[in-house]
Amino acid sequence: MNNNLNKLASRKVFFSRLINSLFFGLLLIIISLTVGVLGYHELRNMSWIDSFLNASMILGGMGPIDMFEGATQSAKLFGGLYAIFSGVLFISGTAIVISPLIHRLLHRFHLEDMKE
Repeated sequence: MNNNLNKLASRKVFFSRLINSLFFGLLLIIISLTVGVLGYHELRNMSWIDSFLNASMILGGMGPIDMFEGATQSAKLFGGLYAIFSGVLFISGTAIVISPLIHRLLHRFHLEDMKE
């Protein structure tokens, strides 16, 4: 990390940080989607394709495809907790991905203030 007295990081360092953030964000999405697919497959007895569709729709913020009619209590509990988790993950993932951009922008503004 740069301290406030250092000059702005080079483009190479910046893009390296950006790639790392994108990779970490993608890894979070893959892990979360895997948890959702496995949960729907095991607890709701959905096919792999239906489990993937339901998990990806919830993770993407669109909502569930299957409305849980006739589902067990554990499947309903999993569906609710996964939906809450997905909402938090969306906010966290967005913050992780854009943090290098915000850091660079704020650092640039601070350097400009120090010149004045």
